[in-house]
Amino acid sequence: MLETEHSYEVWWNNEAGESLMEEGHKEGWMQLISTLKEENLSEYSVLDFGCNRGGFLRLLHQVKPYKDAVGIDLGQKSIEIADERKGDLPIDYIVSGSPEQFEGRFDLAFCLSVIYLIDDLKTHAWKLSKALKPGGVYYVTYMDLTSNPSGEFYREEIEKYSHLKANMHTLDDIASAFSHEGFGVELKRRVPSDYISVSSSEKYFKSLHDEMTAAYENSYIFRFTKL
Repeated sequence: MLETEHSYEVWWNNEAGESLMEEGHKEGWMQLISTLKEENLSEYSVLDFGCNRGGFLRLLHQVKPYKDAVGIDLGQKSIEIADERKGDLPIDYIVSGSPEQFEGRFDLAFCLSVIYLIDDLKTHAWKLSKALKPGGVYYVTYMDLTSNPSGEFYREEIEKYSHLKANMHTLDDIASAFSHEGFGVELKRRVPSDYISVSSSEKYFKSLHDEMTAAYENSYIFRFTKL
């Protein structure tokens, strides 16, 4: 579970794959940034939960500059790489899975393609409630494969290389955990804005049909607001 303090070198036991994964997320990051309701982040403190090599916070600052940010992850080597790449950006990268240590600090937080690696959603919601200011917002991206024919295949392929268990949460599981913690819950479907590259080297779905269904019907953005 990503929330524990048992760190590791990298979460993905394939360094080349981890690098490709970061590159592959950039288009989705840009799409997410374009959907943010928050226009001006110049006075915002930002958290990236499960930041990996730190690419999202660097990109966000380029598109929507913020006051300061913290990226946390349990991958020691990933955090080292993130720190090396940040230059003079106002970002602190920390080996941690405990956002609650920054009580009441953040205006805005993100968890991008990571929440499926978290077992205990209720505890996670509590931790983010502690970390956010009143009115703070938490964006979470998630691909719900519980009804996708390749769901179990996807989970097995992820766990071949991952230090962490892949959880098949339902949308209701996630929404209810945050609602129970007093968050306002919003949700929208996330649809690709461009063609999807087909690769034979990374295959997480049993068919292209299942992959397209995941991209166009099973991908979502949650927006949680601390009330």
